Amino acid sequence: MNNKQSKLFEPVTELKGVGAKTATALASLGINTIYDLLFYFPFRYDDLETIPLDQIEDGQKVLLKGMVVTDPFVSRFGYRKTRLSFKMKIDHDIIMVNFFNQPWLKDKVESGKEVAVYGKYQVARQSLSGFKLVAEKRDSVFAPIYSVNRHLKQNKLQKLIDLALEKAINEVGETIPVSIREKYRLLSDRVLVEKMHHPKNGNEAKIARRSAIFREFFLFQMQLAQLLSQRNEDAPGVEKKYDLAAVKELIEEIPFELSDDQKKVVNEIFADLHSKRQMRRLLQGDVGSGKTVVAVFAIYAAVTAGYQAALMVPTEILAQQHFAKIDELLKPLGVRVVLLTGDTKDLEKKEIYRELADGTINVVIGTHALIRKDVHFKNLGLVIIDEQHRFGVNQRNTLIKKGDAPDILAMTATPIPRTLALTVYGDMAVSEIRHLPKGRKPVVSSWATSSKLREVLDLMRSQLDKGFQIYVVTPLISESEKSDLKNAEDLQAKIAHYFKDENVVLLHGQMKGDQKNEIMDSFAAGKINILVTTSVIEVGVDVPNANMMMIFNADRFGLSQLHQLRGRIGRGQTQSFCVFVSDPKTEIGKKRMNIITSTSNGFKLAEEDLKLRGEGDVFGKAQSGLPQFQVGDVVNDYNALVTAQKEARNLIKSDPDLTSPENKFLQEVLKYKKDLNNNYK
Repeated sequence: MNNKQSKLFEPVTELKGVGAKTATALASLGINTIYDLLFYFPFRYDDLETIPLDQIEDGQKVLLKGMVVTDPFVSRFGYRKTRLSFKMKIDHDIIMVNFFNQPWLKDKVESGKEVAVYGKYQVARQSLSGFKLVAEKRDSVFAPIYSVNRHLKQNKLQKLIDLALEKAINEVGETIPVSIREKYRLLSDRVLVEKMHHPKNGNEAKIARRSAIFREFFLFQMQLAQLLSQRNEDAPGVEKKYDLAAVKELIEEIPFELSDDQKKVVNEIFADLHSKRQMRRLLQGDVGSGKTVVAVFAIYAAVTAGYQAALMVPTEILAQQHFAKIDELLKPLGVRVVLLTGDTKDLEKKEIYRELADGTINVVIGTHALIRKDVHFKNLGLVIIDEQHRFGVNQRNTLIKKGDAPDILAMTATPIPRTLALTVYGDMAVSEIRHLPKGRKPVVSSWATSSKLREVLDLMRSQLDKGFQIYVVTPLISESEKSDLKNAEDLQAKIAHYFKDENVVLLHGQMKGDQKNEIMDSFAAGKINILVTTSVIEVGVDVPNANMMMIFNADRFGLSQLHQLRGRIGRGQTQSFCVFVSDPKTEIGKKRMNIITSTSNGFKLAEEDLKLRGEGDVFGKAQSGLPQFQVGDVVNDYNALVTAQKEARNLIKSDPDLTSPENKFLQEVLKYKKDLNNNYK
């Protein structure tokens, strides 16, 4: 795509005052270009229209304007906590205003001067907990609030977005054809961008968001429709004449009998492999249901037919785990299996590249390292993608294109309803493993508040005394100024202090791959008694002797993620225990704890998770098994998703290469998104 004339796709450093440091901060939010800035939308708005005191409900967020009648005073309490207080007169009433942990605002508040404060009002106390001081000169009473992080402040991001609007709003074209826009009463891209960032009122924001949701779904479905079109739905795949006698050897080698669900799915996959159409199948299975063994059968069948297989997973730990298990099963049958990740040494990488190209290697298991340009196959016939929702559409496609119409098996342990899966993942056939293998005992799950921590520690001690190992999971890695969550480093120190005679080790995602692997190997070998970790162990880690898990601040995780974490235990034949330590402050938080402790069925939990998210819950969204959208929600906005899919497929049928002048900007945006995904390392 030639975007030399367009300011839209220029890097953010083309904006005045944006240097390398600010660009890095923006990149941490996924913003790299002016286009990204323009389409980085607010997640909510603050209504900055003043309301009379007698019309305010208790706890309502409001803007109040009045005269400061006392000198501002800063008091200190607790550890590094401050309260800035002053009284403000509004008509004939005097209220107290408090700002917590913003002592620098003292210099901006002066007795005898007018001030406007946005905050939460408490009727009984006649007090306002201030969030921010608001400037008198405002273009709109409806202020956008964006998702930011510690690298970039709200005000700075708003200024940069305004700069981008000033510089490039006229460069924004139309991604949605006018016939579709008129049919569904949608705003043009240019108007929706302006209204999303600067709506005059709540109704304008609502109309703009409706259009933004459809646009986001439409672009996603266009990407899928293009992929389906490129593959050509009716084009033949390659029939794989696998060796049934050899497959029977594998059945005899596995030290357990496949469950009925596993047998059914293996037969479905074998039928796909043997057909002349390319397999595109999604395998949904609960944690611990045995999807990996099913994958082994698919891999071995492809290898006996003379093809290579590739298994791509999202994390180094999961890749290591899969490699150990698959190599153990297939090596005795003469299959060469290798591991390829970002941490693979350069010399070893070159050897792997060479042997993949000449066909010496039958199976490669790896992370994003598999989609690098250096990776070439002699005869790639099967692509398996595990936890496939963690990969972008184009990332998956990059691996698939390394073969000649290879069969595709996508797997996920975070199941979603079949109808939703078919809508989100295009034309993939859906297989399900709903039952756990025989002999598995359900994990005993319980919810404990912080006040019951001593009882939990006693249960941990009893399991340690029996020779078992324990996971302790916490949401954060290190101290966060904006959060009261227990962090892994602090927790590890406390657990180690309490269990002085045990080996307590910390594991988190920011460690180097070698270090993580070394810790996991030690844990698997029984050298570590208690592993304090973040959700980095959510997928793939399989240590049968670990029969207890304790999850701190459990209400901060989504149900699907809690279920994934719990799935790390209960791998042996003994009784396992999972304790969710949580003090939820909301009804949804309490509901989540009751649901997760009352059922171990991942499919049922997935339904409940979607219902809860439909009520506004955002925790664990990234682990829900669904693609991530910025403004759209596949549950609340399901009808828009289905409509977008229908219109995208119709457009690809009528203009497959998007050569119509009307679709020029759409083509540019899709190309930009594709390049962005392909540049992911």
